[in-house]
Amino acid sequence: MKYQICISGAASGDTVTASHQLAYDLGKAVAEARKSLLTGATTGLPHYAAMGFASVKDAAGVSVGFSPASSFREHVGVYKLPTKEFDYINFTGLEYVGRDVYLVRSSDAVITVGGRMGSLHEFATALESRKVCAVLLGSGGTADYIPTLLEKIEAPGAKDVIYDTNPKRLIAKVLKALDEKYEDFEHDGTDKYLEGHYERRG
Repeated sequence: MKYQICISGAASGDTVTASHQLAYDLGKAVAEARKSLLTGATTGLPHYAAMGFASVKDAAGVSVGFSPASSFREHVGVYKLPTKEFDYINFTGLEYVGRDVYLVRSSDAVITVGGRMGSLHEFATALESRKVCAVLLGSGGTADYIPTLLEKIEAPGAKDVIYDTNPKRLIAKVLKALDEKYEDFEHDGTDKYLEGHYERRG
């Protein structure tokens, strides 16, 4: 399965300084697993994840950035966001809050590293959307508050959130969870769809 893995984290602040290598290693692990990386096309930890992904030259997946801007010009000129590491940028035009929802809903799994309020918004959206959710513990910020938060506040799928302190190990756990979630999918269904489609038209 060509899973789309979202890495969510702070665009700036203390966790970027402390955990940029962890985010880089997460992105690299996604590429080495031959999956696709989705981020908010922003600075900070998501950008480090995109750089880690780009460091794997034979990556089978793609790196897609979901921009809050409505165009390349706005992305660079107004939001002042990076472009180099992405294979494709989706210019959502939804600003940050709307972009977050679109990004999460387009992902198969969402991994939180470090983070501030925006990362908490993405994590909550992922839980409510029944996505596979994972947290890199020890990366600071939102990531390290999530276990306590879920002890205090009832949330859908809280017991299924995946935790680890090692980026590569966390990615492996996420992929295992996704394989279990989609174990009834043998292929993408295209052949069956086309067969039925042409039978109906014939």
